[in-house]
Amino acid sequence: MTAHPLDLVTEDELRAVKAALTTAGLLTETARIAFCGLEEPDKAAVLAHVPGAEVDRRFRVLLLDLPTGASHDVIVSASRSEIDRAVLLDPATTGQLPITDTEFELVEEIALASEEWCDALKRRGLDPATVRTVPLSAGAYDDCPPGDGRRIVRALGFQQLHDKDHPWAHPVDGVVAYVDLTARTVVEVVDHRDLPVPAESGNFDDPEVAGEPRSTLKPIEITQPEGPSFALDGNLLTWQNWSLRIGFNEREGLTLHQLAFDDRPIVYRASIAEMVVPYADPSPVRYWQNYFDAGEYMFARYTNSLELGCDCLGEITYVDAVIADDFGDPRTIRNAICIHEEDYGVLWKHSDMFAGSNETRRQRRLVVSFFTTIGNYDYGFYWYLYLDGTIQCEAKATGVVFTSAYPEEGHPYATQIAPGLGAPFHQHLFSARLDMTVDGTRNAVEEVDAVRVPMGPGNPYGNAFAERRTRLGHESDARRLADQGRARTWHVVNPEKVNRLGRPVGYALYPEGQPVLLADDASAIHDRAAFATKHLWVTAYDPDERYPAGDFVNQHPGGAGLPAWTAADRTVDGEDIVLWHTFGLTHFPRPEDWPVMPVDYAGFTLKPVGFFDRNPTLDVPRSASRHCHGG
Repeated sequence: MTAHPLDLVTEDELRAVKAALTTAGLLTETARIAFCGLEEPDKAAVLAHVPGAEVDRRFRVLLLDLPTGASHDVIVSASRSEIDRAVLLDPATTGQLPITDTEFELVEEIALASEEWCDALKRRGLDPATVRTVPLSAGAYDDCPPGDGRRIVRALGFQQLHDKDHPWAHPVDGVVAYVDLTARTVVEVVDHRDLPVPAESGNFDDPEVAGEPRSTLKPIEITQPEGPSFALDGNLLTWQNWSLRIGFNEREGLTLHQLAFDDRPIVYRASIAEMVVPYADPSPVRYWQNYFDAGEYMFARYTNSLELGCDCLGEITYVDAVIADDFGDPRTIRNAICIHEEDYGVLWKHSDMFAGSNETRRQRRLVVSFFTTIGNYDYGFYWYLYLDGTIQCEAKATGVVFTSAYPEEGHPYATQIAPGLGAPFHQHLFSARLDMTVDGTRNAVEEVDAVRVPMGPGNPYGNAFAERRTRLGHESDARRLADQGRARTWHVVNPEKVNRLGRPVGYALYPEGQPVLLADDASAIHDRAAFATKHLWVTAYDPDERYPAGDFVNQHPGGAGLPAWTAADRTVDGEDIVLWHTFGLTHFPRPEDWPVMPVDYAGFTLKPVGFFDRNPTLDVPRSASRHCHGG
């Protein structure tokens, strides 16, 4: 029995969804599920929920008929076994549904049946059977116009020399196939240039490549003899003064709900709502490489089952996640979410020369995370909660860089990472959706800059600098860029609640301020990934506004999501608001990133600013000396 509207999805619920879709004639033998996720109730309904009250669990399902491409957007109640809404979409105008696993599995078979594709490989002296065909989203360009309604992917080849060989080391560059997924045909092969296939092994798990394992690392043991300090009741997680609910869906992965400190609400819902990986190589066979891993691929489908001692270290609690496969059957991802505590160094410290005091307290954090593999890259998403009320999000990028051949004459848009092997420049840009409720649902945003004060009567020695606050009144004012030269932050304040000093309580968003989308303003990817052109967007809350590039990203020409919503220019001053924060990496690959990439990091921080009347960690006790060891 569901106890709360935001409880984790169960296998029985997905079976009920499948039964309702089948009875309604929507889930046929030729139909596949491109997405199935909990349709969360409106915020007001969740906040008003009373324990024990009846809960109607509804799911949003995107259905694709493989032979025709017919696409349906369906709302179905698992509680009532009823279809509440079924809309037949026009992909030529709405964009295509996400690419399904079934379609991915078909692409190599379709390519090998193409005489033109096989001839291109044979001209390079390659046996087509040894070439792995990697299907990639097509984007929206003149050669794949979204208005014609075809489901297109583009396929690049990578040679695999044996079953255990990592094919990313052997890109078959200069040729690409366009595959019509509905017609199951290769509609075009662009054979631009014959480049040598790099030969050096990329098998990082082979001792001949990696060398013998080093023997000098001594064990690090993390123990909590009395168990962890957190408690998990269903999906309700409590730790120190924190409480929150955890959720999961195949599009966003891990979601956090109703984050509160001492029962004071801070964030109603937090997630990574989209990410895009735009590449910089303008080659005729690569200019279209811009992947929306969430919106096009439903990247959390590929969430890893985490392993103790490898992915997580210490006193670990794992949570399984349940998603639907292409056929609507439940699939349980074992150990999808990892929860644990970490020591995080000194929390606060002071040795006072007058009072003779000498006090130190240690910081620790609660970690909630998951890892997913999408093609060549692996991404970890970590949410950290700290004793002092700080919230942090960190994305970890690792795996294998996407490769190309590296020509003898060099390449201005790629790094040579091994002999004859290149890695195109690219970005990883994430959009965090932060539905804020700082001490209530009526919030506002102030942009806070550090500014110089000119030397003059009020500043005769020129040493002064000041804080400038700018209230963001409407959505048009709230499309902002970070400015590290001004130490720019954005304070989410509650104008209706003040602290003991008479100031509005608030939380500040600290951006890392790395580059936003670097593609030209006139480019197709600029239109499709408009969310990534600003570090901050602020919108009025609307339960239907969930994804910053729109609901249907695949082959959409652009303009959906944040640009469309903010055109209404709604007020965001003292309203129920949502922050959308773009953060990420601009990656100029290094030889050290090959053959497997050490983790690179990106993220942001939310810190209390006047939310508390004083340091909220004064009651943290000293660490017991028995846990300290000296030489």
